[in-house]
Amino acid sequence: MDFDYTPKIKDMQARLLSFMDEHIYPNEARFFAEIAENRAKGNAWVPTQIVEELKPKALAAGLWNLFLPKSNRAPQGLSNLEYAPMCEIMGRVPFAAEVFNCSAPDTGNMETLERYASEAIKDEWLEPLLKGEIRSAFLMTEPEVASSDATNIQCEIRREGNEYVINGRKWWSSGAGDPRCAVYIVMGKTNPEAGRHEQQSMIVVPANAKGITVLRALSVFGYDDAPHGHMEVLLENVRVPVGNLLLGEGRGFEIAQGRLGPGRIHHCMRSIGIAERALELMCKRLNTRVAFGREVSKQTVWQERVAEARCMIEQARLLTLKAAHMMDTVGNKVAKAEIAMIKIVAPNMACQIIDWAIQAHGGGGVSQDFPLAYAYAHQRTLRLADGPDEVHRNSLAKLELAKHLLMPGNVEMPITRGS
Repeated sequence: MDFDYTPKIKDMQARLLSFMDEHIYPNEARFFAEIAENRAKGNAWVPTQIVEELKPKALAAGLWNLFLPKSNRAPQGLSNLEYAPMCEIMGRVPFAAEVFNCSAPDTGNMETLERYASEAIKDEWLEPLLKGEIRSAFLMTEPEVASSDATNIQCEIRREGNEYVINGRKWWSSGAGDPRCAVYIVMGKTNPEAGRHEQQSMIVVPANAKGITVLRALSVFGYDDAPHGHMEVLLENVRVPVGNLLLGEGRGFEIAQGRLGPGRIHHCMRSIGIAERALELMCKRLNTRVAFGREVSKQTVWQERVAEARCMIEQARLLTLKAAHMMDTVGNKVAKAEIAMIKIVAPNMACQIIDWAIQAHGGGGVSQDFPLAYAYAHQRTLRLADGPDEVHRNSLAKLELAKHLLMPGNVEMPITRGS
């Protein structure tokens, strides 16, 4: 496999790095200051001015909707392999992806609508999402069941005439706290009597539909992630037209696989980006601190950690690029083992490196003076999002064991040693 980027991608990387240096890093403190100011005024759920100011600049720079491949509505979209290095760069700063209209859950929702929605639904919801005029949320996880097994989902989607009636309670509905959030994609059960993976469906629901109540924001290690937010949402007799159902009844898992594969690539490359930044911060800190009469960077324990961090990042990046390459060339289904591997490897790698960086910074590492504590909270959460580690390990183990099943007539004999 040749992972050398084309001249087009190298040019785009250079433009993105330049944009980050000019517009993103210098405004990182302002972003969090705006949120703090809004919270002090009594409402943290207000879009930040800095992100809105930077979006037109990103659009003008040709750095917009880069995540969506093979779409006439977003011709600038890149393949998974092409987008991966761009995603890594964006992942270095928490709010950067939104500036380029490349942030979750909008990316996954836009991919879902592009692949599976009718043209009427695309016109109504996909177009304004692509323009960055609105935001969206994905409602899948539920508080009453173990949602790591998505067949447990109980939210009811029941057909009545020309409408579907939706009843259920969802949580970790990321993005639903944003006042610009105008549309949800909801996963629920349309036929409890169908096969285990044919009971669920996905449906498009306007966020202002009658019967929807956003109950509360859920914090992540104390962070509420305003103005984005992760909300608990109650749906009571919510009615939408039958045309809002995506692809057809019982095809929710099929859609989920199409949606989550690219999303996992994005998450993992952003994890690599923040791990790179954590390693940079760690090295700078170690080089500028003196303890017990010499630079901390000369302590062998820290040299071992720096070396190990570099190895871990390079390994995770190569594995993720391989998965992206396979998704582009042979499809998500064939690449399912590689997708599972990166979802296990990348967040765990990032958690470890950020943890070392926090340790290198001492008390400063857990404070708001550095981006490390917030980064750790997010990366630790990724070990649960889009399926917990255990589910991916289980799936990967089954795929590996299946390779070595003994077929009838092909029984291996034990090795015996001669006397």
